[in-house]
Amino acid sequence: MFSISAVPCFNDNYIWVLQSGREAIAVDPGDAAALLAHLQHKALTLTAVLVTHRHSDHIGGLPVLAEHFAVPVYGPASIAGITHPVRAGDSLRLLDTPIQVLATPGHTHEHLSYLTAEALFCGDTLFGAGCGRVFDGSMADMHASLMRLAALPPETLVCCAHEYTQSNLRFAAAVEPQNDGIAARISDTRTKRLLDQPTVPSTIGLELATNPFLRCDHPDVVAAARQHTPEASTPVEVFTTLRNWKNHFK
Repeated sequence: MFSISAVPCFNDNYIWVLQSGREAIAVDPGDAAALLAHLQHKALTLTAVLVTHRHSDHIGGLPVLAEHFAVPVYGPASIAGITHPVRAGDSLRLLDTPIQVLATPGHTHEHLSYLTAEALFCGDTLFGAGCGRVFDGSMADMHASLMRLAALPPETLVCCAHEYTQSNLRFAAAVEPQNDGIAARISDTRTKRLLDQPTVPSTIGLELATNPFLRCDHPDVVAAARQHTPEASTPVEVFTTLRNWKNHFK
C-alpha cells in the first residue's frame, strides 16, 4: 500500500507523490524545487518518475531531478529525459504496486495515464468537473479517452494535474443548471478552497455525476449542446460542442 500527496507548484499544478515507507514516486514533476522540498520535508527518497505528456509544466523539473537521483523515468518515448519508454498496455511494478499504462490521447497525441488498483493519474486528460483542451490530438481521441476512464470503477481516485475544479464547475452549472450534484459539489469546492485545500483527488463516480464531458449522452447535456450546435446528435458531436463552448466560457 502507498499514500498519495498532492504537491502544489506554479499557479495551479499538482505533482503527485506516491509514498511507501521512505520511498516515493513522482508523477509529472514540472517544478523540481517544489518536489525536492517535499521529499526533504518528508525524508523521502525518490525511486521513480512517471510522466503523462510533454508540456513543460509536467516535465520541466526532470533535468534538475536527474542531477539528484539516478532513477528510472517512465513516459512516452518521444519526450526528452525519458529513460524507460512505455506505451498503452504496459504494466509496471513500483513501490510493490502494479501500475497499468493507459493511452489517453486528445490533449496531446502521446498522452498516457497511469492506473493502480486505487487511483488514476491522468495528467491533463480528465480534471475535476472538466477535461483538458484538445491540442494536437483530436476531439474524437479525447472523447474516447474520457470514455475509457469513465468505465473505471466508480471508487477510483482521480488524481489530475491541475486545480481547475472551481472554474470547471461554473461551466458544468451552465450546462446542467438543474443538476443537484453539481450544486452540492460547488459548495464543497468553495469550502475547500477557502481553507486552501485541494479539491482533488475526486472519484470516477463523482465525475460521472457532475462532469459534463463524461455525460455527453445525458438528455440535459445534449439539449444544452444543441443550443450551440443544433445538429449535434452523437456523443462525439456533443463533446466537441461542449469543448469548444468551454474554450470561450467566462
